[in-house]
Amino acid sequence: MERDIEPTGRVDEFLPSYANGSTSFAWWGMAWLIATEAALFATVIVSYWYIRFRSGPIWPPDGIAAPELALPLVMSAILWSSSIPVHLADRAIRRGDQRRLRFGLLAGLLLGAAFLSLQFAVEYPSVLDEFTARTNAYGSMFFTLTGLHGLHVLVGLAFSVWVQVRAWRGAFDERRHVSVQNFAMYWHFVDVVWLFVLLTVYVSPHL
Repeated sequence: MERDIEPTGRVDEFLPSYANGSTSFAWWGMAWLIATEAALFATVIVSYWYIRFRSGPIWPPDGIAAPELALPLVMSAILWSSSIPVHLADRAIRRGDQRRLRFGLLAGLLLGAAFLSLQFAVEYPSVLDEFTARTNAYGSMFFTLTGLHGLHVLVGLAFSVWVQVRAWRGAFDERRHVSVQNFAMYWHFVDVVWLFVLLTVYVSPHL
């Protein structure tokens, strides 16, 4: 930390010009945001299970078929694989590797966009032929959980674009990369949450 002693004898202290990890206020802000969002997802998932057990032994109700697993599993593989290039990008910039940072972020973006495209362009049109969010409690919870997660993926993609624009402008190096760290944290969180969504919405009706 720099210290500047003025002729008057007063000592002024300045914050460091860069900080990463737990030494950064921005990092802690992201950590608290993730904790808040985790609580939100936990609340919705608990609500799903509460409604399920209150609705009787047949689930989904009203003759709705249990969700197909093939497409969600493909979507899962795509989304989870997106964490690999994002993680590698985060590690690369810690070594000052600009090239791997940019291409890792781009690969993660493309995989995340593929997941979201499958959800909104393939899965939802098929599901809407059978039920909607207004059909019953099951339909409401299905679209609430999957839609909430999809919204977080969309926010993550926007976050990725912002970080990539800064990366191509040379804003990050081995000492200044807290924005990359924060994006990686957020993206890994979105991927982990999908596991609970997958087990709750898609797998549990088959058990």
